[in-house]
Amino acid sequence: MTTPSRKPAAPFSRTAAVVDAAAAERIRIARGWLHTAHFLTSAPQLEHLPPLELPEIAFVGRSNAGKSTAINTLTQQTRLAFASKTPGRTQHINLFGVGKQKVDDAVLADLPGYGYAAVPREAKLRWQRVMGNYLMTRESLRGVVLMCDPRHGLTELDEILLEVIRPRVEQGLKFLVLLTKADKLTRSDGAKALSIVRLQAGGGEVKLFSALKQQGVDEAAELLWRWAHPQDELLPQSTEGDSPP
Repeated sequence: MTTPSRKPAAPFSRTAAVVDAAAAERIRIARGWLHTAHFLTSAPQLEHLPPLELPEIAFVGRSNAGKSTAINTLTQQTRLAFASKTPGRTQHINLFGVGKQKVDDAVLADLPGYGYAAVPREAKLRWQRVMGNYLMTRESLRGVVLMCDPRHGLTELDEILLEVIRPRVEQGLKFLVLLTKADKLTRSDGAKALSIVRLQAGGGEVKLFSALKQQGVDEAAELLWRWAHPQDELLPQSTEGDSPP
């Protein structure tokens, strides 16, 4: 009786195992770093914000785009960023310090949501000036995270914001578009939204993000860590198969 031949087992890839371990460690470090976020100060005008030498990452987006939820998810906190019960009501820039061992090495800036129709025109114009001034002149700004509901794509106001920061992007400012509430999309709709927004954004990073399913959270956390620590590495990146973010 002939014994059935067995296919040889796939060889163990030590390189793949090392890459997987390195990726997990990078995520652990980035998530732990963001978890240290704590409130610093709040101000209605740019001139009221303290000048900071630490790298600053700004979170922006339309009202109801999921900005507060994204910040709380990335920092693994439930009440760090507050969403007003009345969209468009909050008109302050909130700063949060981030850093291990109670030593801040970066700042997260939560900017008010924009585009809510019920906000008086005067308030809209005032806040557009404040936001534009912040994005164009804040010296410590190192990156911008734009929240976008993928079911609607980038709106006219989102595209205006990207045009405002484009000169700084050309000088090295980082930006990331998070397509929030991605759990509401099918796989094909998600892929389509990514393609469309990548074309609209004209650069930067675009990622699907879901607080509910934790989709894209690890990748976004690692990216923010690298923005704040451009001279550092979470772990050596020389292993074959590993790729930069």
